[in-house]
Amino acid sequence: MSYPIVHSSGPITLVGGGQATSQDLAEALTIAPKLVAVDGGLHLAAASGAFPEAVIGDMDSAPPEALRRIPKARQHLVSEQQTTDFDKALRHVAAPVVLGVGFCGGRVDHQLAAFHTLLVHAQRPCILIAEREIILIAPPDIAVDTASGERVSLFPLVPVQGRSTGLQWPVDGLRFDPACFIGTSNHATGAMRLWMDGRGMLLILPRAHLAQVVAHFTDGGARWPAVPHP
Repeated sequence: MSYPIVHSSGPITLVGGGQATSQDLAEALTIAPKLVAVDGGLHLAAASGAFPEAVIGDMDSAPPEALRRIPKARQHLVSEQQTTDFDKALRHVAAPVVLGVGFCGGRVDHQLAAFHTLLVHAQRPCILIAEREIILIAPPDIAVDTASGERVSLFPLVPVQGRSTGLQWPVDGLRFDPACFIGTSNHATGAMRLWMDGRGMLLILPRAHLAQVVAHFTDGGARWPAVPHP
């Protein structure tokens, strides 16, 4: 069982080593000011003048000169190699919701691994901030004030079903499966609401809805319960 390294009653920002800008990080920090650098994400944190509460990872890509400015008590080496640094960090923070900057773009294998981590830790809501979109595991029930014509994409990581209102192509009765049927490039007809019968659906929305989706979790909106360990 993982122990929390960083606790917060509000959102936490994780910064990774993928494609992101100082502006991306600044936007996240206005919503989630407590920062955790994920190994190589310390590059962007240092370049942006942001001082992290903690650095978590196997430390193979964290810049040594930046690490020297971080107190040893804030450096948390997690050396196992079965999981990614994003996984290591997400399972060691405790917050109502986490924002992830620097986990999209760049290497495709890293991005796919980040989506896998979202699924594995679906009980820990995390919103990845991409160049134009936000990406998260759809919770059991979520309403978003989308505008008519805005793109709403659904990509199943496992077989899953759900219901919707406010989508051009409703999802009711559809059996989503990554090997058979996906739901990318749908469009809103107005405010959208989505219900899912299980964890495992990536919800991809315009980045303009970041604050509202964060508020869903901080205001006590539906989320996936933790899965008991055998």
